[in-house]
Amino acid sequence: MKRVLLAAAFCVGVAGPAWALDVTKSVDVAASPEAVWKTIGGFCGIGDWHPVIEKCALSKKGGKDVRTLSLKGGGTIVEEQESRDDAKMAYTYTILEGPLPVADYHSTLMVAKAGSGSKVTWTGTFKAKGAPDAKAQEAIAGVYEAGLKGIADKAK
Repeated sequence: MKRVLLAAAFCVGVAGPAWALDVTKSVDVAASPEAVWKTIGGFCGIGDWHPVIEKCALSKKGGKDVRTLSLKGGGTIVEEQESRDDAKMAYTYTILEGPLPVADYHSTLMVAKAGSGSKVTWTGTFKAKGAPDAKAQEAIAGVYEAGLKGIADKAK
């Protein structure tokens, strides 16, 4: 009986809250970190380099920058900038609403010196919402890969 109770307690613990998932993607860019940051550092700059963003509208909410992204083909994502460090060339944001299969999403986009150029790293942590973990990770990885390709093409 004791063994059954221990097994049941273990199963309840395992089936508890979902663990955060994460995705990290990066790209090397043949331009200085300062040039790359100038291209991507503005919170609404994503509209200039991400291929699925039709337009970005910037607003304020509680003193924080909020961007509303209109997607090519329809759909909208609303994101809030959580923190920004221009000296370290990084900002962190969260998704407030949108069609992606994620919840509790927090992401950081950063630029660092790498050799004679730069390395742009995009990392995110989140929970899957309405989709299996692997599908949520695949969706975010696709967003990051398309965006990083756009950055590499634009920030030369």
